[in-house]
Amino acid sequence: MANLPVLSDSRVLVIDDEPDLRTLYELTLLREGYRVETAGTVHEAQEHLSQQRFDAIITDMRLPDGMGTDILARLRADQRHERCIVITAYGSAENAVESLKAGAFDYLSKPVDLKQFRAVVANALLSNSSTSTRPARTTPGTTAPSTPTGNAADQSLAKLVGASVPMSQVKERIVKVARSMAPVLVRGESGTGKELVAAAVHANSHRAQGPWVPVNCSAIPENLLEAEFFGARKGAYTGANQDRVGFFQAAHGGTLFLDEIGDLPLAMQSKLLRAIQERSVRPLGAHQEELVDVRIVSATHKDLAAEVHAGRFRQDLYYRLNVIDLYIPPLRERSEDLPSLCTALLARIAAESGTTPLALSPSALSQICALPLQGNVRELENVLHRAVALSDGDVLELDTHAANTQPGALLSTPESVATSTVVPLPPARRQGDLIPSDLQAYLDAIERDMLVRALDDARFNRTLAAQRLGLSLRQMRYRIARLNIDSPQTADDAPHN
Repeated sequence: MANLPVLSDSRVLVIDDEPDLRTLYELTLLREGYRVETAGTVHEAQEHLSQQRFDAIITDMRLPDGMGTDILARLRADQRHERCIVITAYGSAENAVESLKAGAFDYLSKPVDLKQFRAVVANALLSNSSTSTRPARTTPGTTAPSTPTGNAADQSLAKLVGASVPMSQVKERIVKVARSMAPVLVRGESGTGKELVAAAVHANSHRAQGPWVPVNCSAIPENLLEAEFFGARKGAYTGANQDRVGFFQAAHGGTLFLDEIGDLPLAMQSKLLRAIQERSVRPLGAHQEELVDVRIVSATHKDLAAEVHAGRFRQDLYYRLNVIDLYIPPLRERSEDLPSLCTALLARIAAESGTTPLALSPSALSQICALPLQGNVRELENVLHRAVALSDGDVLELDTHAANTQPGALLSTPESVATSTVVPLPPARRQGDLIPSDLQAYLDAIERDMLVRALDDARFNRTLAAQRLGLSLRQMRYRIARLNIDSPQTADDAPHN
């Protein structure tokens, strides 16, 4: 397990009614250089809390005169800064989730592994230290997104463009939930920016210096899931020529982001649940489990409660992942953010293509505000990409077909078919044909192939290739830059002889 910085002279309160365990925890912490006080009951613990402040508190869940959650309630009522770690009985997942919901920083299950015990305490002290020493920041959402402070945490929040009330609330909640180790479930429609929100949780936590490992659960073949998540030893299966590090090991000391968690098959859900509860994984072909120090943040566009009811998602895993809920509002609920979003997206598009950012005309902005944008920010970005690609001037005008971005709008009326250019339909799908998992990447590959063929036929004369494709030279340059097409001719193209 990675070495964590030891904060000497930190005060720790240990609460357990079993003298042997209390002594074991005390000696372990004294060896780490901490100052330790002990208590055997809730009443004794309350007396210690009345007399002094601590940096961390470790409490058993069940005590002779109360529960560990009583300590949490006292800390919350007095608005105290101590990070609290709750120790629960073996297999008591409900108590662990209850303690996290009540405000515990983290939990440990009996019998406690001392190596894991030391790491969790160090994490709690590090989190407390980083929170207390962090400089005061302005209220999230009030700072212009285009001017990040340079701090990684502020930059992560600045990427969530918008100062509307819903987005300000999202940013405030991100800062709050980042303080603990409790699993976070990010919910929202497709295209709302769930990965950006998850990354902001990581960047605002004490784990910001640790690894950030995003995983798209829906993109991994079912037969590779276990090896991808937990790793594999050399020779564990055909083709395993060397040891393979899994996602959990790669995220050790940091955050593991499980996107589209609702697409995991039930068999893998069971294995994932055990890894989260036990904080250990067993690579394929290994004889022993490995401890992992990972915070789990997951996301889905599905209604997981409905998936649980339908039997497609494990209820125990759902409660384990949904300790803290973070809902991302769709664009239609924060339309006042559209102007700033358009500005930020156009700046990013210009940076990717190496061009000067263009401004939307007032009429184009009005058109965008009138769009349903059911695909949210992702659809808005596609609309702006199309506007940039088809624009010849310095001010962008929206593509006249941009209003028909929804699948239902693609069904043309007989009148429109009669007056439109006839485009040949693709060949009928044959049985066994694969549906691409990333449609945009698939379409980009097709477009790139067409451009390369046109450029090759024109001997990389961009002007001639653009004419043959019905594009302007500016549109051609934009596509070449966006699709990263290497051209042997860098100057403006001379007429082709």
